[in-house]
Amino acid sequence: MGSTERKPQRFVDNYLPALLAQASQLISSEFHEVARQEGFSVSEWRVMASLAGGDAVSIGRLAQITVTKQPTVTRLLDRMETQGQVERIPHESDRRITLVRITRKGAAKVEHLMQLASEHERRVLEPFGLTRAEELKNTLRLMIQLHAHAPSDAAQDEDDEER
Repeated sequence: MGSTERKPQRFVDNYLPALLAQASQLISSEFHEVARQEGFSVSEWRVMASLAGGDAVSIGRLAQITVTKQPTVTRLLDRMETQGQVERIPHESDRRITLVRITRKGAAKVEHLMQLASEHERRVLEPFGLTRAEELKNTLRLMIQLHAHAPSDAAQDEDDEER
């Protein structure tokens, strides 16, 4: 064998969920430092980025998107609403559901950080080329769509929330 490429030795070296988790942790933690320097907690950044440019979403859906436990999102939204960054609105037809949307003030606050995030993403994906990067994102979006029905991990570690 003249190949310089090492064959994976451990199960997790070739196991998709482990590879996705490791890549997410490494890439996210690089940017989380930038977010903190800009005055955002990781959870605030996730919420603001998830709401920016989109329609209002339920608190439960926001928890899924941000990969954060719902009680944590609710407490965070309390603070962010007090600061005028988000607002809660009632669902049109289901009074049990509360929707959340970003305010103009919140969108203005997170705009610069989203630009920095886009620059970070470009640097991360640049070695792979535009076509492969778009294929990867399309594959991940499809994977999320196909598995969105799966129950969330109720035993999620507290450390996972800081991803």
